[in-house]
Amino acid sequence: MDTQGRGRAENVDPADQWVLNPDTGEYELRLSPSAPQSTVPRPRGAGTAARTRTAPPAAPGRSVPSPRRRPQEPLPGRRGRRPEQQKSKAKKAVLWTGGTMAFVLVAAAGAGYFYLQHLAGNIKTNDVGDAGASSFKKDEAFNVLVIGTDKRTGEGNEGYGDKGSAGHADTTILLHVAKDRSNATALSIPRDLIVDIPDCLTRKEDGTEVTVPGQQQVRFNRSLGESGRDPGCTMRTVTEATGIPMDHFMMADFNAVKTLTKAVGGVKVCVTKAVNDKESKLVLPKGESQVEGEQALAFLRTRHSFGNQGDLDRIKVQQQFLGSLMRQMSSSDTLTSPTKLVKLAEAATEALTVDSAIGKVGTLKDMALEIKKVPTKNITFTTLPVEDNPAETVKATVVVNEAKAPQVFDMIKNDVSFTEVKQQQAKEKAAVAARLKGPKSAASQVRVRILNGGAPGGSAQQELDWLQNTAGVDKSENAGNAGTTQARTTLEYAPDQAAQARRLADLLGLSGSAMKPGESVTNSQGLPAMTLVLGEDFKGAGVKFNGASAKTPDVEKSTADEVKCAG
Repeated sequence: MDTQGRGRAENVDPADQWVLNPDTGEYELRLSPSAPQSTVPRPRGAGTAARTRTAPPAAPGRSVPSPRRRPQEPLPGRRGRRPEQQKSKAKKAVLWTGGTMAFVLVAAAGAGYFYLQHLAGNIKTNDVGDAGASSFKKDEAFNVLVIGTDKRTGEGNEGYGDKGSAGHADTTILLHVAKDRSNATALSIPRDLIVDIPDCLTRKEDGTEVTVPGQQQVRFNRSLGESGRDPGCTMRTVTEATGIPMDHFMMADFNAVKTLTKAVGGVKVCVTKAVNDKESKLVLPKGESQVEGEQALAFLRTRHSFGNQGDLDRIKVQQQFLGSLMRQMSSSDTLTSPTKLVKLAEAATEALTVDSAIGKVGTLKDMALEIKKVPTKNITFTTLPVEDNPAETVKATVVVNEAKAPQVFDMIKNDVSFTEVKQQQAKEKAAVAARLKGPKSAASQVRVRILNGGAPGGSAQQELDWLQNTAGVDKSENAGNAGTTQARTTLEYAPDQAAQARRLADLLGLSGSAMKPGESVTNSQGLPAMTLVLGEDFKGAGVKFNGASAKTPDVEKSTADEVKCAG
């Protein structure tokens, strides 16, 4: 049984299994009183007070090695129930983080619990005011702006980024996590995108507030660092450009990539041809390689060896790298290695700067546990649709593609997945099989009255217009408000209308549980009709209720479970 399996099998909190050995000054993983100990690096900040820790009491009939004398030979590993101990909340932190985007990937991969009180002190915070949410809400959809800066901080980073830069928004990803946690979208924002940067209220360390004037038609990466702009300014810029409100941010510099990839023992990458890039100093053979530290950073910074040598192709490479990092996080090599997990915990919290609303380990833990619920196959990586800047003769910047981008923004705002989500429980599947199986009427034969039971005002008319003009359901009508509010959309029908109900359910993406056998009503023509009540889950005319868009946007995308090669 692996390390995690032991703790879970015995119903013991793994946080209580890390014990300081006073002879070595290192933490050891004590799986049970009789199990061999696994030594890991001693976390910084563990002082002399911890050296007086009392050894855990022995289980009945068994002995425990003295805390001041290590056994010459490890005792045979036998499963034994460890007695319950009083747990100190002040000295226990649950970690699922991995530094900005890697933070959420560690969450999705399912890292572990750590007995490391100093983690909270590693995290740096920034007050962004009303640019973000005042708190994290576990029962809502949320948007996190993940920012990688080009600031030259840390040993060995003098040759990277812009000399003297305060740290621009070099790599930016808008991470949207759906309310039902069935899916997530990671939208990359090109640094060379032309945007309007709004006026930005910033707060200095001494508490004083300064308003940084906005700028029109400049590169997006200037929304951070320049003129004292903080991450809140970048959040405001993204909201203005997309219409999507930002809730939180996570930010890291070059060090994050180096320390995190070392912590997990490297990340697998793949290239379609051998690479010898003079700019980034990346040297890789054709095919798969394992990169970490400086080499991992070089892989992410390389532009001239991939695609058309521009920033948009570099973004694709970054997305492939993040997907690979996620798979590495979820591998048994990482999850069963106490040493890797402790190193990852250290690297994650030291690399992280976040908004003050999520600046506690407990809050980050809550956020990560929510992200962990999203299946990797439903985490979509895509890039904000752009086109060359028509104002330039020599193409160096891009602008929003107004033909494609609005649908992408609307899907994120309305919590719609870019991949069709199918997460039905056994009971739901049975309902689908029973109610959706059978012949379907033609759309022109479907008679239905539409009521608004919780959707935004005007939704019933919008859905009616779509049904009549696009779906061919011309015998439909707007019946006004339902009078009561309901969370889910429902379709009620009489037994002899089952074929009509199946056709409408197919058009709208309704599940079997949304179909309610009952009675028909009389429409304005005096004919029997079904009743469709739009609930709070209504996301727009033509948007299917099963999480799929009625029309998939024409954008390039990938999911976190896909293995791709850069070239």
